[in-house]
Amino acid sequence: MSNGNSSSNGASGSNVSQGEIVDSARRLLDLITSAERQREPRQVDDNGRSAPKPASLQMEMTSEFQIQSHFQECSPRPDERGAFPPQHVPAKKLKPLEVAFYLLPKQCEKTPKEGDQILHLQAGLGRRTAHLDEASTHEELCEALNILFPKLRNVSGGWLVYKASAGWGCRKITLVPPEDSGYSGRILKFASRGAKNLFIAPIQEELSTSPLQLDDESFRNMPKADCQKCGLPVPLPLLTEHIKTCDVIDDIVIEERETDMQECPVCTQIFPTDFIEAHASACGESASAGNEMHASTISEEEAAIPGTSGGDRDGGWFTIADPAKAIAQCVENHLSLHKEENPLQLTMDIRSSPTEQDMALISFYKPPNVEWGRPLNCRLEGDTAIGQGVTRFFLSSCIEKLKSGFSINFANADVTRLFDGEPGHLVPSASHFLVESDLFMVAGRMLGHSFLHGGPSLSGLSPAVVHVLLGGSPETATLTLEDCPDLDIREIIRLLGGESTLSEKDAASVQELAYAWDLPSITETNRRWIFEKLLIHAVIGRVTRQIKQLRRGLKETPMWTVLTQRPDTVDRLLPKEGSGNINPEVLLQRITWPREDDEDADYSVATICCITGYLRQFIAHATPTELTDLVKFWTGWEILPRSLSVEVVTGRYPTASTCFEALRVPGHYKDYASFRTDVLASISSCQTGFGLV
Repeated sequence: MSNGNSSSNGASGSNVSQGEIVDSARRLLDLITSAERQREPRQVDDNGRSAPKPASLQMEMTSEFQIQSHFQECSPRPDERGAFPPQHVPAKKLKPLEVAFYLLPKQCEKTPKEGDQILHLQAGLGRRTAHLDEASTHEELCEALNILFPKLRNVSGGWLVYKASAGWGCRKITLVPPEDSGYSGRILKFASRGAKNLFIAPIQEELSTSPLQLDDESFRNMPKADCQKCGLPVPLPLLTEHIKTCDVIDDIVIEERETDMQECPVCTQIFPTDFIEAHASACGESASAGNEMHASTISEEEAAIPGTSGGDRDGGWFTIADPAKAIAQCVENHLSLHKEENPLQLTMDIRSSPTEQDMALISFYKPPNVEWGRPLNCRLEGDTAIGQGVTRFFLSSCIEKLKSGFSINFANADVTRLFDGEPGHLVPSASHFLVESDLFMVAGRMLGHSFLHGGPSLSGLSPAVVHVLLGGSPETATLTLEDCPDLDIREIIRLLGGESTLSEKDAASVQELAYAWDLPSITETNRRWIFEKLLIHAVIGRVTRQIKQLRRGLKETPMWTVLTQRPDTVDRLLPKEGSGNINPEVLLQRITWPREDDEDADYSVATICCITGYLRQFIAHATPTELTDLVKFWTGWEILPRSLSVEVVTGRYPTASTCFEALRVPGHYKDYASFRTDVLASISSCQTGFGLV
């Protein structure tokens, strides 16, 4: 019995929970503590106050039980099998890495050109930004690139990563070697330091550069905007190029114009339907007057039609066969759009120094975001001349300064030339100071502004510069040694032009120049290649930024649109040296000579014939420079108008009314020598004032 009871109690004791044991221990402590308090005398300090009691046994054991309970709750407990659960280790902090990739269609030696970048973007290639981690593996990189560039999914021959050398323009690209496990985030981090883009090129394949549909998967992550012509959502990077080729509204406008026009049964001319009845009733009464009125009405009707601005191809000028008429129509359309706006004010003091005069011209063309199609008001302080002749003087002075240089001390030079070289081979100056001052953008604005007002053009540019300016590649430009403005560099490059063996001194000079421009050592096999590369860099490579600035200035005016849309106008707007020279025979044919039956003439017919004979002789024997100065003195600029007039008057020296294009010659001359001397003295003053003064 006793054994059975003891075993029973032991079994029941084993089932007692730990909490019950703790409660029993606490009750036992309470009993012991209360007994101690009854036996313990009250302690008083020296001041008669109760002294603090020492910590009781209950308090100490209670604290120990609380600490033990806290650790029991926080510490992991074993499961049914007696195993402890795995403890959680905090995840490693990610280090984000942002890399700009550029997908090339094939293996290349240099970075793509500006025109190729647009083609690549339309084909789903080009530049994309990937958000990676420094610990990314090659597999994770491949997965991210396949999302950025869906075309990479079909590449089975592998690809490699390249980086471009420092600088601008087309630069050489070099391989970024992968590790044994491929490319990782760590490799890309070090490779992207100092590099704008990392280039990806397939090894054994060539990707298509055909434009993709606008809803293609490659453009999925790009922001989009609706085209106002066709209404389709277009990715923002492609919107500018899309607008140039989207002709939906243009076709609608043409169809509406055709349906709103009707042929007159009397004169068989085409007129608006709303005006045809009024025209037909008056057509037989006054044909000439009616034609002028209807032509004016038609031009007003067409001007009111949307999409006929001078800067677009829809203004009618693009389809005109004659380049000169196409240019005139484009200018007229553009000026008519802005004729009601506030005019531009250009003022210069003719009494100030040449430096101050040139600074006035540069200051006028320096501000950005100016609409150059607004009306132009020019004023010469210190000169009584007014009217169109003053405008011609300003525009002629701008083009002359571009060729001969500004009288401003830039970079320790009395005359600052924007273009260097021989006539017919002018190249932008390689001075970085001029680039930082945006003076080539000023030059582009001057050219475009002169174009808008029918002024002179900049002649004598190197054909290679014109080729690159209009978007051509330097490698396809036609270059000659005369295009190199630096005579020392030209002579060094000339040494490679022949086939004779170079002396040690010549070889050292050529090699030093080649090394300075990052070219390899010269051998017999690469001699011709080194010659071409040196010439390209001497003419184009050193002035790439200057050409880009000049292009940006031209793009602010319709002149750029005409140059790019109508290649047949390039020779007129950027003529070769000597093509704009005035021919004496043409000048004589355009002069309206004094009439013999003019009763109000100041001199007799014999005197008038003698003076006009002197003028004919001067024009026939004058040099091209003298003829240019004569026309500039006569009209205000060097452009030959359709008609000029001559008057024989009373006076001391020859004068001119540039607004009316009239030359007034005194009739007191008795011999040709004195006549020629005074004419040369007068036309030499065309740079400092007007004959009207």
